Amino acid sequence: MTTPTTPQQGASGFGDVLVSARSLAEYRAMFALTDADLTGTVLDCPGGAASFTAEAREQGVDVIAVDPTYPPDGTSSERSRALRQLGEHAAAEAERGSAWARDHAADFEWTTFATPADHLAQRLAAAAAFTAHAATEPEHYVRAALPQLPFADGAFDLVLCSHLLFTYADRLDDAFHLAALTELLRVSRGEVRVFPLVVVGGVREHPGLEALLGRLGDDVVVDLRATDGYGFQRGADRVLVLRRAQPADDGRA
Repeated sequence: MTTPTTPQQGASGFGDVLVSARSLAEYRAMFALTDADLTGTVLDCPGGAASFTAEAREQGVDVIAVDPTYPPDGTSSERSRALRQLGEHAAAEAERGSAWARDHAADFEWTTFATPADHLAQRLAAAAAFTAHAATEPEHYVRAALPQLPFADGAFDLVLCSHLLFTYADRLDDAFHLAALTELLRVSRGEVRVFPLVVVGGVREHPGLEALLGRLGDDVVVDLRATDGYGFQRGADRVLVLRRAQPADDGRA
């Protein structure tokens, strides 16, 4: 199974999977990222129309974003044009996401964003930054979909997964989640971080989270860290951090 580009509407009533636009500052907060975390190679999966790649590239970070909505291989001008169109679509999606947040304001904590209007303004700014960068460096935006990524084992020091897994658990089953997490671990030689763990329209973490994580295997180290610097969706206050356990040193050369 691959991440559907035209997904079915889930039980929450939110509608299709949102092509979202989030900034580097928001990524830092929700993933509890430090400067040291961004010194290696980074994968943003799915990247959507986030300005994370654009802003991180400006700071010299080696980052690739992947998403099934990115255009397939083609000429640079063709891909740039398609990515610009995606950025324009993301602006419309920001309106849809902001309207949901406004209509369900009680389900949100207005700390990271002061008001629904502030939320929309930041989303639109991120979409604009994505559009400008994607037009100039389209090679940093790769068309791909979980649970199969076109990268070698251990290709990235850090893998980030935002607002797909668990967010859409009302339409993506546990088998998909297990396959996707396994694939993210495969392409990482460091950590995989996943946020949030709460389904869209909900206020509690996915009820099958513990059982699902237990199926990853004994060689996977699981950590659930507080996101003290981020507050938006109620109940979304922990980031999932996964890594492969290092083999024990038995002292033999």
